[in-house]
Amino acid sequence: MLAIRLPEGIEERLNALAKETGRTKTFYVREAILKYLDNIEDMYLAEKRLADIRAGRSKPIPLKDVMKRYGLED
Repeated sequence: MLAIRLPEGIEERLNALAKETGRTKTFYVREAILKYLDNIEDMYLAEKRLADIRAGRSKPIPLKDVMKRYGLED
């Protein structure tokens, strides 16, 4: 269970969308979270990887090596 407070303008937009489409506000909030959760996770993982590279804990892999590994070289 999760309870969130939304700014009034967003709440009004969400109410209008739900009313107009016959779906629940919960449906749209769930869809928005699912849509962006992958992107947020990817961003944090990329930031962690960059920090590891900058700190010398990890080494970057050259693009040509990745392309070769997956058979995508020209």
